[in-house]
Parts: sequence; structure tokens; C-alpha cells
Amino acid sequence: MYERILVATDGSTLSKKAVASAMQLASTCAAELIALKVVPRYPQAYFEGSIPLSAEEVSRVEKQWAEAAQAQLATVEKSAKAKGVPIKSLVVKSDVVSDAIIAAAKKQHADLIVMASHGRKGIKRLLLGSETQQVLTHSHIPVLVLR
Repeated sequence: MYERILVATDGSTLSKKAVASAMQLASTCAAELIALKVVPRYPQAYFEGSIPLSAEEVSRVEKQWAEAAQAQLATVEKSAKAKGVPIKSLVVKSDVVSDAIIAAAKKQHADLIVMASHGRKGIKRLLLGSETQQVLTHSHIPVLVLR
């Protein structure tokens, strides 16, 4: 059914449940699991009058975020290997999470994208946005949304 399942994670409790479900599905289908963590780029300028960081400081912060993402994915890898699920981990830098997820799924030839949804409604959804909604709207690859 599926050969490559991409699961996007942000480390939240809900996201961890999506990872566990994707792992179970990958095991059932004998599919490869691709664990993805999108790391934001450090904003170069916020507002006029803000104190800009030096290039070295920006690099340090971005490196710290990437290392934290790698550690998070290492936990997913360990769990997948314990269950006999082939896994590949990816850390991608992007300002737009949904675009990065879709691009990674295409590049990795994923058959399915698995994501969690916080299920926000009303003003919270409007203000906070929904990466899951954007992936659902723009992806040509099937998306499984878990809550």
C-alpha cells in the first residue's frame, strides 16, 4: 500500500502520537518511515529599533535549533529501529513549515504524509494559522491527519 511514509514532528505531545501512529502504519505496510523536523531560519530583522544580532550569534542560534532537532529525531529513530521499521531522518531549514513538508515529501517520493492537528477553531485558528491545513490544501500527496 505505502512504501514511504513521511511524518512531520514538532516535538509536541500530539505530534509524538502522530509519530507513533505513522510508525505503526509503516510497520504494518512494511514501509520506510521518513521523520521530518522543520527548523525555522532565524529572523534577520524584526522591527525598526530592534537590536540586530551578529552573524555569529545568528549562526549559533540556528546551530542550537538544528542540534535540538537532531536529538529529537534520534529518539524517533531509536524507537523505529526497536520496532524494526526502516527510518530516515531529515532536518530542514525553512521559514514556511508547510512548504518544507510538501517539498520534502516530494523529494523523498513519499506516498503519504502523516501530521498532527491541534484542532484549533475560531480566532485561535485565524491568529495561529495551521500548518496542517496548508499541507492539506496544497499537497498532491495524500495526508493523514491525527488528533
